[in-house]
Amino acid sequence: MTETNYTSRVILVSGMSGAGKSTATRFLEDMGYHCIDNFPVQMLSLLVDMIENSTDQRYRYITLSTSAQDFPEFQRGLRGEGIEVFTLFLDASDTTLLNRYKSTRRTHPLLLSNQANTLEEAIEVERMMFQKYINETVITIDTTFVSEKELKRKIEKYFARSAVPSFSISFLSFGYKNGVPLDADLMIDVRFLPNPFWEVELRPYSGNDECVYNYVIDKPETQEFLKRLISFTDYAFAEYVKEGKNHFTVAIGCTGGQHRSVSIANYLYRHYSGTYNCYIDHRDVKEYENA
Repeated sequence: MTETNYTSRVILVSGMSGAGKSTATRFLEDMGYHCIDNFPVQMLSLLVDMIENSTDQRYRYITLSTSAQDFPEFQRGLRGEGIEVFTLFLDASDTTLLNRYKSTRRTHPLLLSNQANTLEEAIEVERMMFQKYINETVITIDTTFVSEKELKRKIEKYFARSAVPSFSISFLSFGYKNGVPLDADLMIDVRFLPNPFWEVELRPYSGNDECVYNYVIDKPETQEFLKRLISFTDYAFAEYVKEGKNHFTVAIGCTGGQHRSVSIANYLYRHYSGTYNCYIDHRDVKEYENA
């Protein structure tokens, strides 16, 4: 789905209990949707008003997860000027739902609310509750033979916020003398590159400053290194997207975390920002700026 003239998008997520509603909602949250579970249907008009009038960006992309009992009222009442509404219904065969409940040992919500006496009856009653509200306008995904990875791909195909994949990358610069970051998926040591620290006029600055950035990036050693590194990361990031990974942290380290690592992290951030959702953080530059 592509961007429209609507100012906000709401995805109403429901489905048979055990069909993957929670998993689908988690994937949508990873894609940048603000997810609300079991919102009181009696307050729906207030929520619609918030979506229409709030300047809070969280109300621009919303996922509402609801049960069979409240689904009809949400479907009828979720209307508003400038609000684009989609309905996602998760389904699976009765046998699959039975097996999933037996394997997880969870209790069906209709049993908890005394609307059914057995698991088989609960599934039958719930399916009847949905039956007349599921039509060609509802996006239905049958998860009977669908893996989590495939479910994620289907949801991204239907509800991607833009052409940019939901895969995101954090580029983090750091100094080895202050310890290595524990959350890095890939750690790159750039202490072999020419060091601006030994240039007296550059020492007070960081890789955020043009003079240091250009010094590091323009060196022949850096150019050769970046050519080889980009070849690797282009391939690796594309494979991680296919694998279904949501986020990846690349940590670039030099001695003090001020010059070389910051320059390389900034280069990578600029290089990949047009392709992926990218973030940048310079862990140890603050130490110098606040000194």
